[in-house]
Amino acid sequence: MQWGRSAFVLAVVFFSTHASADPVQKSEDIVKFFAGAADLGKSRGICVGTEEECKSKSKTKAKDAPAGKSSLDMLINFGLDSAALDTTARAELDEFAKALKDSRLSTFSFVVEGYTDATGTVHYNEGLSQRRAQSVAAFLTANGIEAARIDAVGMGEKNPRSANPYDPLNRRVEMRIKTQ
Repeated sequence: MQWGRSAFVLAVVFFSTHASADPVQKSEDIVKFFAGAADLGKSRGICVGTEEECKSKSKTKAKDAPAGKSSLDMLINFGLDSAALDTTARAELDEFAKALKDSRLSTFSFVVEGYTDATGTVHYNEGLSQRRAQSVAAFLTANGIEAARIDAVGMGEKNPRSANPYDPLNRRVEMRIKTQ
């Protein structure tokens, strides 16, 4: 199966303010999301018919497709200067581990990317982001996911989710389907 250069993101944004440990995403939802990753890119084909008929067909397909959905937010957060998983993070990652055990995702490997906000030095944040990624990877392997399917990488302050570099939304882990 050709994956090309596209990657799908599972953004694991860590909020320490969650009141309950009920997961936002259920494992079946996660499986369905990533199982659809095989349909990468725009479909290519030939439309047989008049110009109006072809335009009508493409509008129908666009209307039926998910509205630009390229990531799946699980809404979990790391505390400031922490790589520890709280109860909510564990519940979310437990659902993700269940999804990865599903036969429909058995051929997928993931890159776990850890991120920080701008608090701290660049060097310190690179280490903290690596510890966050390793914390998630360790949780998944402890829950039966083969370590060979998960690569943990620290990204530091790169690619913030929020324009405010100190926003807690930037303290996160994103999981991407590993592409060839």
